Amino acid sequence: MKPVKHKICMVSDFFYPNMGGVEEHIFNLSQCLLGHGHKVVILTHSYGDRVGVRYMTNGLKVYYIPVQVFYNQCVLPTMICSLPLIRYIFLREEIEIVHGHSAFSALAHEGMLIGRLMGLKTIFTDHSLFGFADASAILTNKFLEISLADCNHCICVSHTGKENTVLRAKVQKEKVSVIPNAVDTTLFMPDTSKRDNDFITIVIVSRLVYRKGVDLLARIIPDICSRYEDVQFLIAGDGPKRWLIEEVRERNLLQHRVTLLGSLDHSQIGSVLNKGHIFLNTSLTEAYCMAIVEAASCGLQVVSTKVGGIPEVLPSDLIYLVEPTVPGLIEGLESAISDYKEGNTRCPLETHKRISLYYNWFNITRRTEVVYNLVKKEDEKKLGQQLASYVRSGVLAYLLVVSLCYIILQGLEVLVPRKYIDVAKDYTEINVIHPQGEGKEE
Repeated sequence: MKPVKHKICMVSDFFYPNMGGVEEHIFNLSQCLLGHGHKVVILTHSYGDRVGVRYMTNGLKVYYIPVQVFYNQCVLPTMICSLPLIRYIFLREEIEIVHGHSAFSALAHEGMLIGRLMGLKTIFTDHSLFGFADASAILTNKFLEISLADCNHCICVSHTGKENTVLRAKVQKEKVSVIPNAVDTTLFMPDTSKRDNDFITIVIVSRLVYRKGVDLLARIIPDICSRYEDVQFLIAGDGPKRWLIEEVRERNLLQHRVTLLGSLDHSQIGSVLNKGHIFLNTSLTEAYCMAIVEAASCGLQVVSTKVGGIPEVLPSDLIYLVEPTVPGLIEGLESAISDYKEGNTRCPLETHKRISLYYNWFNITRRTEVVYNLVKKEDEKKLGQQLASYVRSGVLAYLLVVSLCYIILQGLEVLVPRKYIDVAKDYTEINVIHPQGEGKEE
């Protein structure tokens, strides 16, 4: 029997041309799903003049809807203003499964709510960890609990992330699966010829924000540089905390030993990693760190804080796990430097082969397909059952929002009946020119 083919809409505020872990995850997963014969479209908001429908590699269709960014690359969660357009896209593309990404994405939660009211299956992938104490975490956790009250299934990128999501969003653990991220190891091949043999280069690839431990990094740099004359730092990334690193560099006269590369395209990261000997990650919280996998794939020694899901990512012989403190990070770096000088390091090619076996997108895609197959078998819920799910969240006012959205959808069924909405043609290869020059029609 042929495998079940699904029609999936990935919904998130975070996508190209914005770059990051969520964006890479959505793109790579979509490409592999397309390769397996599924139909995949992506729904995101506009980025500058990038508005409308665009096609990416292998005919991946992206809807950049004309909604302005409100805060931190996310749209304002109105729940109603974008409803007619999102409904139109779902019907035009004959979507069966709505897959939202990132708890920070307001558009993902809107898309999932509209999809549920239209009788579609919904899946949510949580890429982050949250606390339970500060005001922002309390509000975010409550909003996530409301949003996931009627979600068919959740996916987390680590077992720590699953535990975190089950506790803060009060999701049944049976409805949460753990499917890690992966890395395209063909883009992160070891190349030791790019290393500077006169220095030991410590590479940092990270957004320069508080959550990534930039304050710890600012205290580590002058200390390590004073202890080791043959150590230099190479920092790729940008963010609101960049000024702190620049200030430390200027105050300690380390311009020749601390290089700030700024924000880079993902295609340039592999070249930067190959210039280093040691990779340093100072994150204070992390559900799953893609950067350490990419660094290990390039054959670097990895020193990382022992937070969140990081201990699950790499085997103990490929990573130096330390406490998220200045003494802990310095001790980890000194151990890595000492091992490098003594030649007590793993072969980069051997490490690369191991990473390519541990994490690859084809395996992740197969596991995601299992989740799709499971949710497709679930019975469709009626409005009363959906409202009952939201009652359990304890926020009764949200029932008014859901009811209003449902009424608007019913009104649109009268004003713009689905039978009058043209169904989009699926992408197929037409007249593909092969290297031999022969055409092919499908």
